[in-house]
Amino acid sequence: MAAQAPLGSPPKPHPPVTDPTPLTERPLAGKVALVTGASRGIGRAIALRLAQRGAKVACVATTAERARETAAACQALGVQTAAYGVDVAASAPVNDLVSTVVAELGGLDILVNNAGITRDQLLLRMTEEDFDRVVAVNLKGTYNFIRAAARTLMKSRGRIVNITSVVGVTGNAGQANYAASKAGVIGLTRSVAKELASRGVTVNAIAPGWIATDMTSALDAKASEAIQAAIPLGRIGRPTKSPPPSTTSADLAAPTSRARP
Repeated sequence: MAAQAPLGSPPKPHPPVTDPTPLTERPLAGKVALVTGASRGIGRAIALRLAQRGAKVACVATTAERARETAAACQALGVQTAAYGVDVAASAPVNDLVSTVVAELGGLDILVNNAGITRDQLLLRMTEEDFDRVVAVNLKGTYNFIRAAARTLMKSRGRIVNITSVVGVTGNAGQANYAASKAGVIGLTRSVAKELASRGVTVNAIAPGWIATDMTSALDAKASEAIQAAIPLGRIGRPTKSPPPSTTSADLAAPTSRARP
């Protein structure tokens, strides 16, 4: 059963998430959004962006406690919100969580699959468990939530946004598992988009380049310098800087969005 944490006052401050949409214009008012991997980085920024635009937000992380701070920050923006915990790779708990969100927040209109992990290693040193776990979280986790939410989203003519990665297109040495999982998310997105288009559900994928998050902070200085050297602007992106993935996600979640991959 999905666990939910009580909300409290927001603890440590994070970098502010700005949105060009005035607070008097809340195009997602009355909509319910579910964001996985919402405790930090890109997922947290997406959850806050959706809340700024008026959506109720179900913030999902590996544990409800991890999602509590983001949920509290969304609540401070004047929307209903809740924190939940689940292993996205486990289909039965994911089904239960989606049912709980629909019951507690009054429906589901927007699904953002952002949860992801890395276990980087060169192919000959990568363990089978490291390969399987990354694919289970990043790819199967995305599949689990889409499948659990699909019928509800068909009724609401909803929106699905999957966060993949540029690495899923280019590949990257030392990330065979991560690149395979993110390439799979792109293929999954394109296929599901074709299946659900006739039911009024749009399905899109966003493939950010290198973004400064807790996940990428684990890179050593040499690897970080090599990545930045390969980027024309000479710097990696930030979750809260314009135009961040959170803005694109919120745009694709809008009722008027018609884009498909």
